Amino acid sequence: HVLDVLAHHGVRASFFVIGEKLSAPVVRLLAERAKAEGHRIGNHTWSHLTPLGEIADADAPEREIGRTQALIGDLASAERWFRPFGGGGKLGPHLLSPAAVRFLTEGAYSCVLWNAIPGDWKDPEGWVDTALEQCAALPHALVVLHDHVPEAMRRLDRFLGRALDAGHTFAQDFP
Repeated sequence: HVLDVLAHHGVRASFFVIGEKLSAPVVRLLAERAKAEGHRIGNHTWSHLTPLGEIADADAPEREIGRTQALIGDLASAERWFRPFGGGGKLGPHLLSPAAVRFLTEGAYSCVLWNAIPGDWKDPEGWVDTALEQCAALPHALVVLHDHVPEAMRRLDRFLGRALDAGHTFAQDFP
């Protein structure tokens, strides 16, 4: 559904995948379709359970980032995109441990953060208005949505249509 709506509006997105979910064949097929349609595939940890800055284990970056990147394989673009798990969209030192920063730096990853998080996972009906307000308030909004929340994604078409009608444009480039 999400890929169909994006295609309908001519919008290309970046999907940050959770390795554990990508290991399922049906999810892998969706990721392959997304890449074939011009969407980016990035890394969003293996388990999506705990922000890396809250894990003291020095091996966690390899388990969470490296393992996922290996599974992404040829779906990845030349750039290595990583979006940390924020635990509800919060930004702060809890996102990355020193070991995770070293791992990302040594692996030449670019870390993608966000400035618009409308909470679609907790407000699947009202997130569209929140997202539009956030986009209107920012010169360049990087909006995080969750395609695994069907109730929220049923409103994706409405969001894209209203955003385009309001004069917003969509780009894959990260600021």
